[in-house]
Amino acid sequence: MTIRAVITGVGHYLPKRVVENAEFEKTLDTSDEWIRSRSGIERRHFAAEGETTSMMGTTAARAALADAGLTAADIDAVIVATSTPDLTFPSVATMIQKELGMTCGFAFDVQAVCAGFIYALSNANAQIVSGQVKRVLVIGAETFSRIMDWTDRSTCVLFGDGAGALVLEARESAGTSEDRGILSVDLNSDGTYKDMLYVDGGVSTTGTSGKLRMQGNALFRQAVQKLAETAETAIAKAGLTPADIDWIIPHQANIRIIEGTAKKLGHAMDQVVVTVQDHGNTSAASIPLAMSVGRARGQIKDGDLCVAEAIGGGLAWGAVVLRW
Repeated sequence: MTIRAVITGVGHYLPKRVVENAEFEKTLDTSDEWIRSRSGIERRHFAAEGETTSMMGTTAARAALADAGLTAADIDAVIVATSTPDLTFPSVATMIQKELGMTCGFAFDVQAVCAGFIYALSNANAQIVSGQVKRVLVIGAETFSRIMDWTDRSTCVLFGDGAGALVLEARESAGTSEDRGILSVDLNSDGTYKDMLYVDGGVSTTGTSGKLRMQGNALFRQAVQKLAETAETAIAKAGLTPADIDWIIPHQANIRIIEGTAKKLGHAMDQVVVTVQDHGNTSAASIPLAMSVGRARGQIKDGDLCVAEAIGGGLAWGAVVLRW
């Protein structure tokens, strides 16, 4: 028998404040039409004062636990993907662990920017397959509104805040591509692309959190190619073909990137879970948010074969193939 990491629960949290594109027209040389045509984004959620990454992650985690019919006492580990922690340390994961009332197990953060949730899933899968744990809470949570340059119209209109979470549980399987759970993972990075997407501050440089900087056109060209390649690689590792995939669950950064990647994989957009119009780019939170919303909409059903892929600063990118 083979041990697989199976998703048994999902949940998400979005701040109450919804910011429509038109709101940016008051302070920037931009428009709703300009933002929609270039990104597909219509609105996003911004955290209120006092709403933190750990608070949003905790709420999403509780929703995922409820969906799985579990309590925090059933969880062995918490892994959080984030680039916007509450504090430099301790980790957001340990803060969530405390809020959930967990007094055992372990918790830590993963930082790979927008690809963070794929990296966190990979880590959680390895923990389960190795037998170290039986159940893991995997969370993506971000408050990117805290690192925006509100004078830069090319970036500040693209990002939003939120959190998504899922429960991964060890299940015995036959060891075939028909199994439920994570079937394959592909991870990549290349630090020579650092200047395409970065934050211009940090503890050992400026002593400040800094602001996000991005070379949008250059990043777009890299994103479509690399996302399609990593998805194809992960699908092949699982012994499958793109035609076998029921749903693409992409990082929600830009509708043109999503459309370009789907086209390269030979899929129509009605086979893609899309939430970018309502959430903007929520970085490491975007894939678990899309998973939770996709389930709530009735799109993703038990037994569906999915590929999730993301790319972020580093550059770091990767994909996971899983059967729900």
